[in-house]
Amino acid sequence: MMNAATAGLVAGMALGFAGYFGGFWAFLLVLVLGAAGLIAGLAVQGDLDLHTRRQR
Repeated sequence: MMNAATAGLVAGMALGFAGYFGGFWAFLLVLVLGAAGLIAGLAVQGDLDLHTRRQR
């Protein structure tokens, strides 16, 4: 299992590669999809309860 520092390192490297090889729009796409994946992963893992956030 990856700890938070390793996951941050991998995410930063992916964003760096996307920015270097693909330009700004590739960087932005990787950033948005990474954030969506993080939210989905936290919800599946149980660390993020989306039901309480929608009821406000």
